Amino acid sequence: MRKLLALPLFALTFAIPAMAETRRGGNPELRYYADAYADHYGVPRALVHAIIAQESNWNPRALSTKGAAGLMQLMPATTAMYFVRNRLSITDNLSGGIQYLADLMTEFRGEMRLAVAAYYCGSRRIARQGLYYRNPDVVSYVEAVRSRYQLELREQTSRDIPTPGRGQ
Repeated sequence: MRKLLALPLFALTFAIPAMAETRRGGNPELRYYADAYADHYGVPRALVHAIIAQESNWNPRALSTKGAAGLMQLMPATTAMYFVRNRLSITDNLSGGIQYLADLMTEFRGEMRLAVAAYYCGSRRIARQGLYYRNPDVVSYVEAVRSRYQLELREQTSRDIPTPGRGQ
């Protein structure tokens, strides 16, 4: 009987850290595709990572009560606009979401706060009122993404700094 219980517990010791890594964006496959699409569409990788972390916590199967789905929480209208066939497909979702973010960055002339706000609530409201749009949910969302973005930048910098004694 002990042997039967040991096997599932042993398997769980590997599954739980793997699930946690996916949630933190530690899943190399998710990061690889996010970085590739960010580079392709000219969006800062750290911004893409911050939005994914805020939107879905790096869960490719995330579904919202408002109808958004996937890593970048694409709404059905955005899905149609960017010809995304399967919102729960990692590559389809990232391609459509990052292309949408790139278009918002262009529309708002590189002003990240406005592009992030528009990603959250749509570009019409933000285009009309800009930084004067003070909806508390939008302000909170932009602040959360900004904090995650700064964290991502620090992590990228620490990964890029050569460490003495490591083959340098």
